[in-house]
Amino acid sequence: MAIKKLYIHFFLRNVINKNEFIQADAFRGMLVYQCNKMHFSSYQKVAHMLIYYPAFAFIFRFRAGVRSTLFERLFMPKPFAAKIFSGTQIGKGMACFHPYGTVINAKSIGKNFLFRNGLTIGNKNDDNTQIPEIGDDVAVGANVVIIGKIRIGNNVTVGAGSVVVKDVPDNAIIAGNPARIIRLKGKEAQ
Repeated sequence: MAIKKLYIHFFLRNVINKNEFIQADAFRGMLVYQCNKMHFSSYQKVAHMLIYYPAFAFIFRFRAGVRSTLFERLFMPKPFAAKIFSGTQIGKGMACFHPYGTVINAKSIGKNFLFRNGLTIGNKNDDNTQIPEIGDDVAVGANVVIIGKIRIGNNVTVGAGSVVVKDVPDNAIIAGNPARIIRLKGKEAQ
């Protein structure tokens, strides 16, 4: 653990202190993982998340653009076999549970994006102009596929195992293959 702390202090301190997206991701991660260190400073929150939560290290690596074998050995002891394409714009507050087998290639993803393992977000017919846009406050279950030039609205929940190929309105709960609206939050099923 001492080596991790030294690495953070000497190599990552400036990145942590200057990147508000990383700070917001650490704060959201602490909320999602119900961590009891909310009184920590922003720097301490990020350091704590890096040391104790390998899934956060995956997000940190994307945000900071870290491409270091030493970083991966220290903070990501198991290979995640996961990728977020560098062209994907993701808002503050991203958090994940177990990013194994995840590929994210979207035009944009809003703030407070929460996802689980086995997520595929990508293009249709190998055409990178045909990639999804995802709104704010979207939660995605395990083993979900989201493909094509579609828009997922704000405050949407996507059930595990769903295949999403059509636009989704705000406040929807969707599931299935193909995904369909189960209900709109605050309303009865349609």
